[in-house]
Amino acid sequence: MKAVLQRVANARVDISGRTVGAIDAGLLVLLCAERGDVDALADRMLAKILKLRIFADEAGKMNRSVQDIGGGLLVVSQFTLAADASAGNRPSFTQAAPPDEGRRLYEYFVAQARTAHPVVATGEFGADMQVHLLNDGPVTIPLQMTA
Repeated sequence: MKAVLQRVANARVDISGRTVGAIDAGLLVLLCAERGDVDALADRMLAKILKLRIFADEAGKMNRSVQDIGGGLLVVSQFTLAADASAGNRPSFTQAAPPDEGRRLYEYFVAQARTAHPVVATGEFGADMQVHLLNDGPVTIPLQMTA
């Protein structure tokens, strides 16, 4: 399972001109399920995201988590994180989980996030989305969980 986290001042997801998810300060989580991923990887990914200390404390040091600041999570499915561009000029996405399994793992991750954290917004799995964000820092962190 892969994710790219962006610390944001605010972020939103629009579909066909309609906002479907939005947060103020917090994390935009671009999430990709890969072939062979299981619920336990999603659990580990969520635990890491919630505890990752990438927000400033009173001294300006990255020492606080999204939980510490009471920030939001905006979780967006992003199968293109599984891209392999090592051969040729067109990326391959064969490592991405098949759509049904990708949707199941995405929905599982979101359900677990909503149980563990008070502010969780989402995009829509498989939709053509426009993601708007004001990156804070900028701080962008790639994460990968493997079995």
